[in-house]
Amino acid sequence: MAPDAKQTVFWRVDKNCPDPEVIRQAGHILRRGGLVAFPTETVYGLGANALDGRAVESIFTAKGRPRDNPLIVHIADTGMVYRYTRSVPERALLLMRRFWPGPLTLVLPGNGRIPREVSAGLDSLAFRMPDHPVALALIREAGVPLAAPSANLSGRPSPTTARHVYSDLNGRIDAILDGGPAGMGVESTVLDVTGDVPVVLRPGGVTPDQIRETAGAVVLDGSLSLAGPPPRRPRSPGMKYRHYAPAAPLVLVEGDGVRVVEEIKRLAADYARRGKKVGVLCRAGNRDKYAGVLAVPAGGACDHASVAAVLYDALRRFEGTGVDVILAEGVQPEGLGLAVANRLRRAAGRIIKVD
Repeated sequence: MAPDAKQTVFWRVDKNCPDPEVIRQAGHILRRGGLVAFPTETVYGLGANALDGRAVESIFTAKGRPRDNPLIVHIADTGMVYRYTRSVPERALLLMRRFWPGPLTLVLPGNGRIPREVSAGLDSLAFRMPDHPVALALIREAGVPLAAPSANLSGRPSPTTARHVYSDLNGRIDAILDGGPAGMGVESTVLDVTGDVPVVLRPGGVTPDQIRETAGAVVLDGSLSLAGPPPRRPRSPGMKYRHYAPAAPLVLVEGDGVRVVEEIKRLAADYARRGKKVGVLCRAGNRDKYAGVLAVPAGGACDHASVAAVLYDALRRFEGTGVDVILAEGVQPEGLGLAVANRLRRAAGRIIKVD
């Protein structure tokens, strides 16, 4: 329980027809400076009035989030973008028309009307229109844009169910709206469109190929390779700090599928000889290959969407099992697999390649 603990209200809402009275009460909490967790199509978000600097500060406190990690502004209509930016380039308009509402966040130049707590002092702002009836109804009822990171303790696996939110933030926030499981399971793509060529700062539900079809050229930020040091001043969530990590240390094994399985089996045997309890995060079809260890399946071998949908829940399933280390099968960083690979790499304390 956090200092100055709150009495967290838990409301269940129908995804497609949210109760207007519940939405009204949640909107009232946001207008008076409170924190409300709500479902989106990607993960659950933790919302505060983006125009209220003190409310935004309370997000960082509730999550234990570093103050230099910027937040995403969630909106319900494109008019909100024009109210809080200096300019909207033509390619941004094309991307909004194709992907909003949806899992694409656009970084645009701010005009100073949103407090700098939201952008962590940057001159740019990140905007997204979630594709979820509950989220959109809540933003409209609040009547303000919502600053909203994922609704979890900082560094933990992102929440894809209200149960995950409750586990992390009960007593730290004012209310949780339970709209059922998030469908996509990984966060939005963050795309910087302030320069001549759009830059993917965080891969997510919209792939670089999809962006390229609409906006022409697109490049990946250098930090996504994990080859060098993280940026001193992150321009997007997920760029600088370790994220998405389960309680036990995670070792990620990447490369050819058969060799990945063999390496994980070798590592598991080595840990077992040292008296360590091992867990394995694997594709569903590989579960029976890991005898004698706790193997948690996470989607199909060639179906990145199925992996994304259950990834964070699978990581949380190891908690309470007593495992000392988790060995995880990597995925090919192609299409939606780029986002899944990014999340696994950010969660890992060690990465082994077996090409």
